[in-house]
Amino acid sequence: MGLVIASLALHFVPDKTSHQHAPVRSYANAVEMASPAVVNIYTSKTIQRRLHPLLDHPLFQRFFNRTPVPKSRIENSLGSGVIIHKDGIVLTNRHVISGADEILVALKDGRTSNARVVGSDAATDVAVLKIDLEDLPVIPFAQDASLNVGDVTLAIGNPFGVGQTVTMGIVSATGRNQLGISTYEDFIQTDAAVNPGNSGGALVNAMGELVGINTAIYSQSGGYQGISFAIPLKNAMKVAVDLLEHGEVIRGWLGLETQELSDQIKQAFGLPTELQGQVVVGVATGGPAEKAGLIEGDIVTHFNGQAAEKGTDTMRQIANLMPGDIISMRFIRDGQYRETQATLGQRK
Repeated sequence: MGLVIASLALHFVPDKTSHQHAPVRSYANAVEMASPAVVNIYTSKTIQRRLHPLLDHPLFQRFFNRTPVPKSRIENSLGSGVIIHKDGIVLTNRHVISGADEILVALKDGRTSNARVVGSDAATDVAVLKIDLEDLPVIPFAQDASLNVGDVTLAIGNPFGVGQTVTMGIVSATGRNQLGISTYEDFIQTDAAVNPGNSGGALVNAMGELVGINTAIYSQSGGYQGISFAIPLKNAMKVAVDLLEHGEVIRGWLGLETQELSDQIKQAFGLPTELQGQVVVGVATGGPAEKAGLIEGDIVTHFNGQAAEKGTDTMRQIANLMPGDIISMRFIRDGQYRETQATLGQRK
């Protein structure tokens, strides 16, 4: 597994150099490059029925002329995934395979394989599977995975189980959060059509390079309504590498609970209306923040030199660090600016 992790690390090396490309009139080449590595995922699990004891009594069944009710049933579901390494490593969503007793992966070339779960992470809705097939296609990673609003994106997956389908759209927004989908949210929003069965499939750019994992839609009907969300490639890969290497995701932990400054809080503390920050409302006993001297009522304005504007951004920032990393904090107490440092622990 160590060679797989090292290979993935070399394969995914973000490059911030911008690339200029000629106008594209067809995305057939992009689809041809990416689609062989996008798989259909079929799962099944046994659901135990909770029946009243009288339903199993022969007199009760004869009185109502009933046939015996099965005590269990098989529930099937479907989704999509992406092959990210030739050794059979498949990236998908956790909710696609959660609770499954059997997972079947079907390739575009017609081959199928049972899959086992390497690991999954509920906080990001990412899961890693392993299949045992040879000569597997691998999706190319975007070396410059940064996206701008207006960039063309293609969603590849298996909507409604009809078979592999490609839809096109643009990036509608980046950095979407506070949607209630997962704990750590930093979604790419697109208007590429995504429907049930697309979850775990590939979001690729106009060159056919992977930029995200399709995860959810915003819908009042249950179907596509023009708003789809994908996990950025860098976030999904961080989780995948951790799951392959450690069996869990390693995240930094500060032991600090904060609330964003509202106008009411600023007025109560006598703070400038333009001040951005977070007020400390809880400190974990024995945690890194307590050891660094923070107390309830402190107003943190900066973490590692970055303005502490939104709690969700700060949570992701800390989670992306490793246990043992040092984080500096600037805060206000009793009207005075102060600074401190904390050594992060590991989030459980």
